[in-house]
Amino acid sequence: MGSGGGRVGRRPTIDRDELARLVAEGLSVQELAARFGVSESGVLQAKRSAGLAKPMLDHSRAVPWKLARAHAQSGPATNLRNLSAAAQGKPPAAERLNTALRWAERLVGAGLDVSYDPAAGFTEVPAGASGSHVASVLAAAREALQKG
Repeated sequence: MGSGGGRVGRRPTIDRDELARLVAEGLSVQELAARFGVSESGVLQAKRSAGLAKPMLDHSRAVPWKLARAHAQSGPATNLRNLSAAAQGKPPAAERLNTALRWAERLVGAGLDVSYDPAAGFTEVPAGASGSHVASVLAAAREALQKG
């Protein structure tokens, strides 16, 4: 029938050894996709299966709300994620970490916490009697930073 020899639609394969070598050289996902003739998601999938992907940090405890897109990169969200990264042993760049620490220390020192509403975004509110969310995220970050 067809003269494709059974190879029609065969996907390009990514050689794991070459992938590991190129990742170690610092090639971007986009560069790897072009090199192997696959999509960026194909490269990411290959990196995960080869154990070359960095494990994702989980910020769900620090940012327990479902954020509206408009609020995802706001100061409070960014600061909470940066403190969460520090708490998980992967602190961000020093200036980002210091900004997050100063922000959280200011709130905690003033007896404040943050509240989130999808329509209004983040607001500073008095800390509850049971404690402050920001204070708990800050404490986890400080503990990890002291150990590290």
